Amino acid sequence: MIRSALLLLALAVPLAARPALSAPVDARVSYVLTVGGINVALVDIDFDDDGRRYGFDLAARVTGLGNVVASGTATASVSGASSGSTLEAERFQLETRANGEVFNVDVGFSGRNVASFQVTPPVLDSYDRVPVERGHLTGVGDFLSAFVLKGEGLDQSLCQREFKIFTGVERFNIRMGFLDHDEATSPRTGYQGPLVACSVKYQPISGHFGSSEMTQYLADTSRIVLWYAPLGASGYYVPYRVIIGTSMGDLSMVLTNARAE
Repeated sequence: MIRSALLLLALAVPLAARPALSAPVDARVSYVLTVGGINVALVDIDFDDDGRRYGFDLAARVTGLGNVVASGTATASVSGASSGSTLEAERFQLETRANGEVFNVDVGFSGRNVASFQVTPPVLDSYDRVPVERGHLTGVGDFLSAFVLKGEGLDQSLCQREFKIFTGVERFNIRMGFLDHDEATSPRTGYQGPLVACSVKYQPISGHFGSSEMTQYLADTSRIVLWYAPLGASGYYVPYRVIIGTSMGDLSMVLTNARAE
């Protein structure tokens, strides 16, 4: 349950007009995750970028919510090459701990192709699981690197992106589009200022179970929205808010703190 919640998110200081994308970045962002208005997780993400190499580290503490999200912890990390406005992952790792069980993923990338991956314990195949084919493992990246964006400004072009994601278990596409400009005003959040709202469309490719109601719901829904905020003059843009409408109420993630150097 923890890994499902994190993978769904599958996620600052005033805006600079044209940030220097090659400037070194040392930043931390923090979020609170809620379902139906109830807090279920706290998430911290640290990232560094020296203009050539980047690294992200995520730590989540999940309090749980009945049968929806299991209590436990999750950590994830990714490292790779940083050039201009692009991030190219080389290694992605994920570990979740819940109900006395430990789940690990280790994926190696080479030139946006999957070079290796290991899942422990392995996900058992069944007649209902869509097989991951070799062709699905080319031109892909990890979900953590898709969480933040690099760009030249807070405008429509920031939303016009597509990502091909491989988590080590599932392969899916994310297509983003521009919705609107907005403004963050709440003093209880980690940022006040201009935002850009992006629509998100999820397309499952393989590795998922065909009978999964959640997978089908996410593929059919049009109510997945991300609001992005600038992280100072770093050239990075991080989610200020994420909303996914569900039958149990909105799954929401809100920025509570942001620091960039």
